[in-house]
Amino acid sequence: MTTVEHSVDARAQAGGVDESTDPDPEVPERARGPRRYSVKYKARILEEYEALNKADKGALLRREDLYSSLISEWRKQRDRGALEALAKPAGRPQADPRDREVARLRKQNERLEVERARARKVIEVQGKLSALLDDLATDSAPTTDWGETR
Repeated sequence: MTTVEHSVDARAQAGGVDESTDPDPEVPERARGPRRYSVKYKARILEEYEALNKADKGALLRREDLYSSLISEWRKQRDRGALEALAKPAGRPQADPRDREVARLRKQNERLEVERARARKVIEVQGKLSALLDDLATDSAPTTDWGETR
């Protein structure tokens, strides 16, 4: 046995792993999200796919890294609404302008109700203060010796 073979054998017995079998320690930072395809790309691929024979269809799918289920779904979209369905944006639909206006008016109404309640309290306090000052003014009026006010 040569020295190299002996050192490799000794390393294997000691629990070491050969460099050729070491796993790659590199971990991708983040998984890539779903791919998005433009309307033009979908239409071009559908047109090209439907013009090919079976073997060439498979080659197209491999070349473009696509699945046949995508082709089926794109066909359904095309049949349902032509380019409108293919161009449908992902995510939530836009809010109706009337709904936004109603929400804005409700918020404004709540704010005005709070201001009105505050103003009503101020007026109530001012009325009580006026009555109190009026009572104090009449109670402290100068009187004569026989109890009449001048």
